[in-house]
Amino acid sequence: MPRPMLRNRSWRRISVRTPSGRVVVHYEKRRPGVAKCSVCGRPLNGVPSLRPSEMSKLAKTEKRPERMYGGVVCPSCLARGLREAARAQV
Repeated sequence: MPRPMLRNRSWRRISVRTPSGRVVVHYEKRRPGVAKCSVCGRPLNGVPSLRPSEMSKLAKTEKRPERMYGGVVCPSCLARGLREAARAQV
């Protein structure tokens, strides 16, 4: 019987064959979902889908694209927003 903490479906169950030939169950946290654009909801390229503990080990440039609103808004929504902002100022 697993520990009480592991008895729910937030833990992923993985069957692992040990060197002795036994099959045991390993538990690990599930992978997070893909990052999405906050405007249109499309998946964002260049943003890894990692757990926060794994994300903190990455360099800043590996966490999101290096542009305005990188990792938050997709390029097409950003371009549209910039166009609207420029036209509103004139």
